[in-house]
Amino acid sequence: MPPDDLSDLFVRAHSGLPRQAPGSAATTELLLRLAGRLPRQPRILDIGSGPGSASITLAQLTGGTVTAVDTHQPFLDEVTRRAADAGVDGRIVTLNAPMQDLPLDDGSVDLIWAEGAVYLMGFDAALTSWRRLLSDDGVVVLTEAEWSTPQPSHEVRRFWGAAYPAMRRTGENVDAAQLAGYDVRAVYVLPDSDWAEYYDPLTRRIEQLRTEGIDEAMLAVLGEEITIRSAHGADYSYTGYVLRRRAG
Repeated sequence: MPPDDLSDLFVRAHSGLPRQAPGSAATTELLLRLAGRLPRQPRILDIGSGPGSASITLAQLTGGTVTAVDTHQPFLDEVTRRAADAGVDGRIVTLNAPMQDLPLDDGSVDLIWAEGAVYLMGFDAALTSWRRLLSDDGVVVLTEAEWSTPQPSHEVRRFWGAAYPAMRRTGENVDAAQLAGYDVRAVYVLPDSDWAEYYDPLTRRIEQLRTEGIDEAMLAVLGEEITIRSAHGADYSYTGYVLRRRAG
């Protein structure tokens, strides 16, 4: 199972899927409400946008402009297509740039959105790096994988120890957000239905690939996260955070 082949298969399996992490339009709308006051036409930055599910919803729910940021150009091309289909292409632009080094001015963003993407950079590093981008009283909304128990099963610890060794519990992330200069306005555990929004299309894609004769061992790697979730979902969750930039 050459790594390059698996990487190519991963891209193939995820291309065209509506989401790259747990979530839903309903959760995006709820987190936006929890964000509270924003300018009438907020400047929104959707970091790690993927194919743009959140970008589209945010453009539809606000009068603002959305910059969808990703480093995978096919995702950004899909954002552009979906924005046109939704009639919001005039308020969504794309930016191919790494989240660690965004070419944007200080104070140029009112709302930073990051669903299922912070783990790529690390919770603390992301909040520290992005804070300069926010306007006074600006808001960060993100979703993050977290432990739900202090003693997760061995199988879950093995999987997440490889996938996201820095994963923590809610209390630790709340403390880290406050230390990074934010007031924690809301914490929300995503429902099981949000996992289904991500996993159901991926499961169908894996079955499609199986009919095409893809090696079963490679398909097992693709589906391992789904299998782990089905067996040990009580051990971990995805949690939404609404954080407002503290003055100073």
